[in-house]
Amino acid sequence: MNNSPKIIQLDSTISFPPVEEAWEGLLAIGGDLQEARLIAAYETGVFPWYGENDPILWWAPETRSILVLDELHISKSMRNVLNQKKFEIRIDTAFDEVIQQCADVRQNMEGTWISKDIIQAYSRLHSLGLAHSFECWRNDRLVGGLYGISIGRMFFGESMFSLESNASKVAFIHLVNWAKEHDFGPIDCQISNPHLKSLGAKEISREAYMKLLRTHLSGGKTLRSPWQLH
Repeated sequence: MNNSPKIIQLDSTISFPPVEEAWEGLLAIGGDLQEARLIAAYETGVFPWYGENDPILWWAPETRSILVLDELHISKSMRNVLNQKKFEIRIDTAFDEVIQQCADVRQNMEGTWISKDIIQAYSRLHSLGLAHSFECWRNDRLVGGLYGISIGRMFFGESMFSLESNASKVAFIHLVNWAKEHDFGPIDCQISNPHLKSLGAKEISREAYMKLLRTHLSGGKTLRSPWQLH
């Protein structure tokens, strides 16, 4: 009996196989990063993640990291940072710079999946009003931030960076507060890490995630950029 995994090779059609067919989280390979395919991926519960010299890999992990908005954890030290108001928060004013900084920081640490193709693809989504950046500025210099995709009332976080201590956490906290004000569902954090856990993120099953996704994709009209603070 042949028990080898069957990974779908994508062709020119946009659709993805059911996420339940993923093998150890890997659902499909190939295709492209055109806007229609990326939108279909997020709406299906899938995201791209691969090395710069690898083929495009599409993932639907068995467990998903999310942050329920009301479960955001702000430590006493972080409250002190927020009260100091050392950072100016902006939204969607420097998307290209944010994604490039995310790539550069990770390249210097352990390598990055944020290739030139990824940067170009998500910049195109930003031009369509679907990709967003939350930014921390100090003395008119970008010192931290994050970017992600938003469809319906879902926000799919992609990456964050800090050039100064706590800057990415401050950006994330403002994202959560903004999402609360606009009746969003949980923040999709994709894959768990200690940084996200410290902010209150938790892991849920793929089945539970798909239920949340369906609910909040249809929870309201997509709010296209530029987003603004109130």
